Amino acid sequence: MLATSLLAFLKGCNAYGYQLNQQLNESGLPESDSGTVYRALRQLETSGFVSSFWDTSEQGPARRMYSLTAAGDIFLRTWLDALNRYQEVLTGALERFEAASQPPEESNTE
Repeated sequence: MLATSLLAFLKGCNAYGYQLNQQLNESGLPESDSGTVYRALRQLETSGFVSSFWDTSEQGPARRMYSLTAAGDIFLRTWLDALNRYQEVLTGALERFEAASQPPEESNTE
């Protein structure tokens, strides 16, 4: 969930690792320490789903900026499609379960 969340956050714009960590913490996902986030970003970069570069445009030290690659976008869309299909299956199963759990309707015969 961490990796796909990072890809989803990068879908809209490039971001620094610190910004991504903030977004994760604000999203309601289980809290991740920054080391875990940076390891996940490095793995995503190794897999070709994320690219990074050193941003020296702001005052202070250079910071690594992350961006979603075309391969990362394809992976994210595929993952989201799978999640949507899974949600449809679960919703259908839940509806059948709830219908089976309902007491039978009484018939009014006069």
